[in-house]
Amino acid sequence: MAEAIRVVIVDDEWLVRAALRVFLESADGFELVGEAENGADAVSMARAERPDVVLMDVQMPKMDGIEATRRLTQEFPGIKIIALTTFSTERVIVPMLSAGASGFLVKDTSPDRILDAARLAHEGGYVLSPRVAKELVASVQQSAAASPRGLTREEELTDRELEVVTLLAQGMSNAEIGAAMFVSEATVKSHLGRITAKWRVRDRVQVLIRATQLGLVSLS
Repeated sequence: MAEAIRVVIVDDEWLVRAALRVFLESADGFELVGEAENGADAVSMARAERPDVVLMDVQMPKMDGIEATRRLTQEFPGIKIIALTTFSTERVIVPMLSAGASGFLVKDTSPDRILDAARLAHEGGYVLSPRVAKELVASVQQSAAASPRGLTREEELTDRELEVVTLLAQGMSNAEIGAAMFVSEATVKSHLGRITAKWRVRDRVQVLIRATQLGLVSLS
């Protein structure tokens, strides 16, 4: 039997935390290990409980979700952060994803969708609400139009690396990419590691943003 996914909820609204708590405690495969009402407490909670996934609000007192996400992903590279917020504008989406979040959902997302997102993030995937995806695509397109730039020789991808990026843009986890390419999950991780090094980015979300800017894939 697989171990339960350890989750921390971070939100400054008590009612939001209470609702998420009910969803998690009634779902199979999850263990709620803590709650925090601001980013600073979230960092302390993560250090104590070592969660697999954090459901993170963006706008909070003391420390916002963007800074908390940046600190957590730097200190715990394996941790997965899913942003949950009422705000889905480009001004918060891009900084949150750039800080290392594995997904971005608006708070009117259904409970089942939130739980599916937590599972997918834990497996190495990413998830965006349709509204968020639309904002992100628009932002990427504007950025690409404002500063077009091709790949240098050092940044060029091999055919297999490009295949990984293409499958990544379809929302696949590392395991699913491996199955599609008939290689091991470890090989997929190795390809992703080389891609992030070539492009000087931190994670799979930033790989997707860069690939979209270059016109290699489409997130729409």
